[in-house]
Amino acid sequence: MSISRAGFGRHTPLGVVLLPGVGLGLATAQESWSVPTADPVGAVRQLAEEYDPRWIWWSAAATARPAVVADITLRRCWDLAAVHLLLNGGRRDDPAAVWASAHGLPVPAQAVPSSGLLDFGAPTPSVDEAVLDDGQLHPGLADGSSLEGSPAVVLPRAQRLAALAVAVADRQQEQLAQLPDARPQAGEPRLAVVTAQAESAIALLCVELETGGLPLDRGVAEQLLGEMIGPRPATPVDEQRARRARDATVLAHFFDAKTLGVKAPGAESVDLRNPLQVKEMLSRAGFDVPDTRSGRLEAFRDSHAGVGSFLEWRKAERIATTYGYAWLDATVGADGRLRGAWRSADGAAGRMTASAGQHNLPAALRPAVVAEPGHVFVRADLGQVEPRVLAAVSGDRDLAAAAREDDLYTPVADRLRCDRPTAKIAVLAAMYGQTSGAAGQTLKQMERVYPAAIRFLRAAEQHGREGRDLRTWGGRLVRLERPADVEVSGPATAAAGRFARNAAVQGAAAELFKAWTATVRTGLLAGDGEGSAGRIVLCLHDELLLQVPEAAADGTVTLLHAALQQAVARWATGAGVRFVADVRVIRRWSEAK
Repeated sequence: MSISRAGFGRHTPLGVVLLPGVGLGLATAQESWSVPTADPVGAVRQLAEEYDPRWIWWSAAATARPAVVADITLRRCWDLAAVHLLLNGGRRDDPAAVWASAHGLPVPAQAVPSSGLLDFGAPTPSVDEAVLDDGQLHPGLADGSSLEGSPAVVLPRAQRLAALAVAVADRQQEQLAQLPDARPQAGEPRLAVVTAQAESAIALLCVELETGGLPLDRGVAEQLLGEMIGPRPATPVDEQRARRARDATVLAHFFDAKTLGVKAPGAESVDLRNPLQVKEMLSRAGFDVPDTRSGRLEAFRDSHAGVGSFLEWRKAERIATTYGYAWLDATVGADGRLRGAWRSADGAAGRMTASAGQHNLPAALRPAVVAEPGHVFVRADLGQVEPRVLAAVSGDRDLAAAAREDDLYTPVADRLRCDRPTAKIAVLAAMYGQTSGAAGQTLKQMERVYPAAIRFLRAAEQHGREGRDLRTWGGRLVRLERPADVEVSGPATAAAGRFARNAAVQGAAAELFKAWTATVRTGLLAGDGEGSAGRIVLCLHDELLLQVPEAAADGTVTLLHAALQQAVARWATGAGVRFVADVRVIRRWSEAK
């Protein structure tokens, strides 16, 4: 059977369902068909090379992974799960939830995966029964269990599921078109569609990040761990001995050598992992503190050698328990790549998240993230992105004018008649809802000088306080429903208000970051510039890390700056806000700052 159809051309939107070892289900807006083949990944490669379609799939995680592993270039896609999260918020992005939301149906309970081929109500189920009488997607298609079996049975179902994917994509585009376009000078495509395209690209990038991993020199990591927590323990007994030795270094500052050898309250029986016991130990040393948070104890570092020792111990303990040798063995492959799961949007404001410590890697271990031979890292970080985003989404012309400067806080300080550090605190306090102390006083000046920005933030806060969902600048739904038992004037309500205030800005900043990242990815895949030979290896909040051949470094720097301007032109049309990125060529991640 032919892999394509008459009239099927380059860049055609193409629904795809991939069944390993069986074949493909394919669909366009006009027709659907199946391709029986023991090598469906090879068929995807042929389609990608000959037609470069816009892939439509239920999720990149479920469909694109085999092709990404095979290093097939997938340039553009429409990810139903990612767009569903944009439109509907929450965390459910399985096909049953996607289908129901696209058709205005209640989202069914999450099904428990079953084993074997589901019975659709007949010995040989018809693909026409893929949609049940109540309009819901059949659970067997939703969880994939009905796609197991002989090719003659499952390929028609895959074909039907691909056609349903195309239909859902059409419905999602209709829903996106109904959302208001927040840009001052709206153009085509609509902002929500721009966001949906970027979200789809980022969902695919997450699969690429999981597959490719982050370069990490195991030898350097072993050396750093040895310096911080001691040599690799050969046995559990050695591990316990090393742990006691680390503890003793701290305890020696609070108890004399004789006491340390006695098992008695207040001596070595103090568990440094127990905040209450540490608080009591500090109290006996003359430090009456309400808690043992590092930020609070930092002020006493120079007052007592034991406090400084404890703070250093806490860093080492985190390394030992979270980023120690077990972590290294579990997450870094033989090819020297750190790998973990990625998610394109968290359950709140839509930021990317990663596991295996990639988003929380301690600075002490970053020297181990080293570009591979013949390559360099190009690291780019958006500068003062959230206040610049606030200027764009609020339409505050005066704040937008400040955002056109290299350093936004300097003109803000001039307008507020204060120094730069105070101006920075005022802007951040406004976004994060801090109203007490010096920040509260400066907020009054902020309201006078930048009234549109403050009105925007207060409106978002009111959404949270009242338990009303809000949509970000790019159209993401942030769910803020308030539980019935929460007091209207209670602390939980105030916290919800602060969360909403921040989510309105942080969510929009995440959208800009992902639009920029998607544009960079497109540029890297274009193959017509010096920076086209590299790959994105890490996305961290507002920071991008690319690995590229040394000869492509300069071209990649140019690409990153150009991609930011392209993304801003589509995302913040007419806002008059300047966005900047600090771009540097480095060999180790630790050289970035």
